[in-house]
Amino acid sequence: MRLADIRPALPSLDQRRPNGLRLLDLYCCAGGASMGYHLAGFEVTGVDIAPQPNYPFTFHQADAITFVREHGHEYDVINACPPCQADCTLTAGTNQGRVNHRSLMAQTREALMSTGRPWLIENPVGKAKMRADLVLCGLMFPGLRVFRHRQFELHGLAVPQLDEPSHRGHRVRGWRHGRFYEGDMVAVYGDGGGKGSITEWQDAMGITWTDVRREIAEAIPPAYTHYIGRTIAEALTASTWQAA
Repeated sequence: MRLADIRPALPSLDQRRPNGLRLLDLYCCAGGASMGYHLAGFEVTGVDIAPQPNYPFTFHQADAITFVREHGHEYDVINACPPCQADCTLTAGTNQGRVNHRSLMAQTREALMSTGRPWLIENPVGKAKMRADLVLCGLMFPGLRVFRHRQFELHGLAVPQLDEPSHRGHRVRGWRHGRFYEGDMVAVYGDGGGKGSITEWQDAMGITWTDVRREIAEAIPPAYTHYIGRTIAEALTASTWQAA
């Protein structure tokens, strides 16, 4: 299969082709993952315990675990990104014990299993107790300027692993240890250290619908879930057709 067939550029909204499938996005924040699934053709609904005024699709402010237990069976597939503070490298090593975050990974997985639907969990690569059935990086997608490694645990789904290009020759621009480094990649987190403007962050991530720094920093590039969404939609549509 040609590279362009595996990971095409994101379509514009008017190029989107609905696939007839409904997707529930838990812990959706401002909708980075949701947008990728939407562009892949899904009808997306987001759930988050915090208000998300810039979320671009149907939104429910609710506890994600309670919502999925009550409504998860109404959707064809479920995406979840539990809060990562307790499970990522930022709270490992010298930062361990400095913050008090509670992992929701096990509770989320248990709730997802109760729905009887296929699902996937996404989190940063780190110490999260989850299978890394798929690992994605910004270098795998044309136009992105972030590394932003993310791992996905898949249940009832299969998505081919993409080869990760070499990081050689790529550097994140910004201040480190009192020295400023030029680079082609952008650090989309934090406020200082030459992190870049809002426009640079939007461009680096492929995000256009919000200009709130925190919301962009919390997101994943829509290109990740556009790739996943196109892949799983073909399988889910085929299985639905065969069942009918």
